[in-house]
Amino acid sequence: MIRFNHSLAALRFARIANGVSQLHGEVSRQMWGHYENVAPIKAITNAQNWKYWADKQLYRFMEEGNDFGFDDRKRHLKKRAFDIVADQTGKLLDPDVLTIVWARRFAGYKRAELLTRDLARFERLINNIDRPVQIIWAGKPYPLDYPAISDFNHLDHLSKSYKNVAVCIGYELALSKRLKQAADIWLNNPRVPREASGTSGMTAAMNGAVNLSTHDGWICEFINHGNNGFVVPPIDYSAVHVQEQDQYDLDQLYKILEEQVVPLYYGNKDTWRQIVKNGMRDVRIQFDSNRMAHEYYEEMYKA
Repeated sequence: MIRFNHSLAALRFARIANGVSQLHGEVSRQMWGHYENVAPIKAITNAQNWKYWADKQLYRFMEEGNDFGFDDRKRHLKKRAFDIVADQTGKLLDPDVLTIVWARRFAGYKRAELLTRDLARFERLINNIDRPVQIIWAGKPYPLDYPAISDFNHLDHLSKSYKNVAVCIGYELALSKRLKQAADIWLNNPRVPREASGTSGMTAAMNGAVNLSTHDGWICEFINHGNNGFVVPPIDYSAVHVQEQDQYDLDQLYKILEEQVVPLYYGNKDTWRQIVKNGMRDVRIQFDSNRMAHEYYEEMYKA
């Protein structure tokens, strides 16, 4: 039986096509390049609207060099967001504690529950009295995506055992913005190279959150490790089994959290603040939607 391939048909009818990050373009060309008569596949990396998403006061304090105002504003943003978390979950989190947020659509390849696969290490992280950590998950799966629904239910059940772990329902624009303002670390751990682009980390950086991510999507073009964020060192994922890939990413994420993120946040506030500011500056320059719209016009529609 011959099956009709909609993607291949679209690529053959199109004059030109594009991926939504540079990596997505590379992967797409590898996937479809051996077929005849397909359109050339370029890449235009996604972006976000800085004017809508960014916290302008945080940027103003940064530009003025007012570190006291900058820190106070970020603390205020966290505290305000935690009121929403408390309203949903009954848990009142602490704005002075390092806060990790994972919030987006639940899908299997996004591995929302990855950190919880090593429960002993997870508990060491969140039960550290001297350098405490709190974690928020939020989002929703598609209605018939049963593996993603299972991931959500697992995390919701797990959160009931910890006062500093919360799971929020939903991910509409207002909650999305507040959770990004709540985050010190915006966690993004898709299974490489499954994430075409991703954009939530862009708007998180616009609100003073530091990205911690696997090397996928737009992140490959953004993160300078230790300077404006943190990224799992890439390996040849095609050469390892999926279980090995997951274990490698899990170990690397914990290593970065335990050896770099937590010590910096609590032990070197000036360096931590500079990483936050670097991310805010870099994301505004490279990943504002005006750049994306200009590239679509020049490279796709006008060409």
